[in-house]
Amino acid sequence: MRPWARANLGRSWVFQQDNDPKHTSGHFANWFRRRRVDLLEWPTSNANQKFAQLEAAWKSIPMTVVQTLLDSMPRRCQAVIDAKGYPTKY
Repeated sequence: MRPWARANLGRSWVFQQDNDPKHTSGHFANWFRRRRVDLLEWPTSNANQKFAQLEAAWKSIPMTVVQTLLDSMPRRCQAVIDAKGYPTKY
């Protein structure tokens, strides 16, 4: 896996597995850690945790960014109308 990934993806790649218990065992966790393989964590399946993560991400957006996007909505909507639904510069 690692030789192919390095040859085809370079040094910046992340491995994602399917969370099967045999793949997440301590043995495999240590194997990946010893070889410095970055693993992409699967998102939680708990709805309350998902909502909390979403809420935290939303709250991390600066209000100036939100206001700028909100202020741009009339221009964006008009661009869609002018383009008759086709792609716009936005």
